[in-house]
Amino acid sequence: MLLVLFAIGVYEGLSWGHSPGTVSLPGGLPNLVWSLDCLHALLVVVVCTMPDLLLQQVSSLMAASRVASLVITLLIITVGGLYMLHLQVLSHVLIVASTVLLARVDLARIRVAPSPAVLALAFSAIVLAGGSLGHAFSSQPLSS
Repeated sequence: MLLVLFAIGVYEGLSWGHSPGTVSLPGGLPNLVWSLDCLHALLVVVVCTMPDLLLQQVSSLMAASRVASLVITLLIITVGGLYMLHLQVLSHVLIVASTVLLARVDLARIRVAPSPAVLALAFSAIVLAGGSLGHAFSSQPLSS
């Protein structure tokens, strides 16, 4: 499954920084788009690798007050939904998230259980290495 995770990273990297609007952007902005795509992938990997730690923190914050619970839930759903709808990244999020979760299940099946921070770091490195390779493949001009 780690090879599949790398292959998905390559697949995702083929489209990183190459949306239709980036062709007309000034010099440094495609690098900014590339950085945002990398940050997006890191966020998905961390959330899918350490859901219990993140949910524990959110739960303790939400247990403090019903108003805080409602506000946090509405904020997460609204901002997350608008982000996914506006940037049309739902398919990319689902692909990376399902691959990370399957890799976690596969490692648990063979009884390899590193700490969540180490696992998040390793999965992030695999996805970013694959994404960098895919981005390098897509940014090379076609020779004919």
